[in-house]
Amino acid sequence: MCLMKNQRLNRLLLLVAIAGVTSSYPITVNAEQTINGLATWYGPGFNGSRTANGEMFNPDALTAAHHSLPFGTQVRVTNVKNGRSVVVRINDRLGDPGVVIDLSKGAAKSIGLMETSPIKMEVLGH
Repeated sequence: MCLMKNQRLNRLLLLVAIAGVTSSYPITVNAEQTINGLATWYGPGFNGSRTANGEMFNPDALTAAHHSLPFGTQVRVTNVKNGRSVVVRINDRLGDPGVVIDLSKGAAKSIGLMETSPIKMEVLGH
């Protein structure tokens, strides 16, 4: 019985790994690269929680979650609906493959992004 559960778990993990590798989102993004896609924001319920890099989450800080960019990378995010932009620092990881970046509430508010919206993301580097 235990062996069957382990085999099922291994199959599930393999499927998740394959799905992650074959997603339409690039695994790595180079400095000075521009990506167009969707952005979301997060904040409520996470204040004071640890981000993936170990720091305390502050919803008012200009930070964001990304799939693979190194922690500390600076990116300019432009809301294509209104042209407003903000520079954020990557400090967390994003799990949704359909989203390019997940902004803190403060960063999203600064560019008028209060729902999932189209953005342009420019990687500036460290």
